Amino acid sequence: MSFLLPPVSFLTPTTTTTTPLTLAYIDRTRNRSRAMGVTDSGGQAFDRAQELKQFEESKLGVKGLLDSGLASLPPLFIHPPETLSNLRPARPRPGSIPTIDLSGCCDSARRPAVVGEVSRAARELGFLQVVNHGVPAEVLDRTVAAVKAFHEQPAEAKARIYRRQSDTGVSFFSNVDLFLSKAASWRDTLQVRLGPKLADVEEIPEVCRNEVLEWNQQVERLGSILLGLLSEGLGLSPGKLQELTCLDMRMMVGHYYPYCPQPDLTVGLTSHADPGVITVLLQDQVGGLQVKHGDEWVDVTPVPGALVVNIGDILQIMSNDEYKSIDHRVLANPGQEPRVSIAVFCNPSNRENEFGPFPELVSSDKPAAFRQFTLNEYMRRFFTKELDGKSLINYFRA
Repeated sequence: MSFLLPPVSFLTPTTTTTTPLTLAYIDRTRNRSRAMGVTDSGGQAFDRAQELKQFEESKLGVKGLLDSGLASLPPLFIHPPETLSNLRPARPRPGSIPTIDLSGCCDSARRPAVVGEVSRAARELGFLQVVNHGVPAEVLDRTVAAVKAFHEQPAEAKARIYRRQSDTGVSFFSNVDLFLSKAASWRDTLQVRLGPKLADVEEIPEVCRNEVLEWNQQVERLGSILLGLLSEGLGLSPGKLQELTCLDMRMMVGHYYPYCPQPDLTVGLTSHADPGVITVLLQDQVGGLQVKHGDEWVDVTPVPGALVVNIGDILQIMSNDEYKSIDHRVLANPGQEPRVSIAVFCNPSNRENEFGPFPELVSSDKPAAFRQFTLNEYMRRFFTKELDGKSLINYFRA
């Protein structure tokens, strides 16, 4: 998953068309894949650093690899046994991810009940789905279709913005932790900065520009409602989180998970917990998102018209462990229909302010569970590690 692009020292090429280097990489990868079977692919020696560099310089992304005729996974996408050992469909658990009706949440009569439901989900599971949230169904559909259309352009059309650093606030890449992870995951990402300073509008791909701008307006409105409910659920004033600029820094990632020829050897997104305050996720109906609940993985089954909301590490810290930021992952897509999801990560914009548990939530009976830190410190540490579960939040424990 991507959040805020880190400074990356790896060379990014300047070419924007299918070069001889790209063609050579496609041929070499296709030939290696043909020669490798499922049983021996994990043991075949290869120069990982060189493979990563060549994949990055090709600017193809995984969709481009698939379109080139790839029939099996290149070695750099094959995950170690400890990751693959528990990749299996979750056991059906109806209602395990609560679906909460937000209609009337601003009315004095109904609001306490909605606050209670949202707070309970944030404390017990860290994930919920919301319906009657005020975002028109046609906006949801248009946003998914537009992000899908971007990813399904020819590789040459996307290569122009393939990069890991961007002053414009717009970038396309594959795997935010590509150079840090044990293995790459089977997905591509379009990233757009939504706030506090919107990305250069002309840099947002035209195929999805209007939809991204409309989606930003809707998420900002809904995010304000959600932060108010979550703040009240902690016994704080409704505006507490927004006063701390928790909605100001918004980053959108439009993930694309194409068909995977060997889904038992890789993942769409490794297990991780989100940084930041909250994440608002629009997912299509394909499925594949799973949440860790105790020792089990639970499917976040798509609900028509619903948006997924989850708690980030910084809100768990500010809530003094009342709210939970939970590990989640996405399985590699075994179906022909691609999976599309659009997440907006909401973070504080003041990166030099110190964050820690709210004083109102600290007492002799429940001392501060975390130390104070700046957002700059937090993000620096986030971008020097792979996506690997809860190790980051544990680093900040008191």
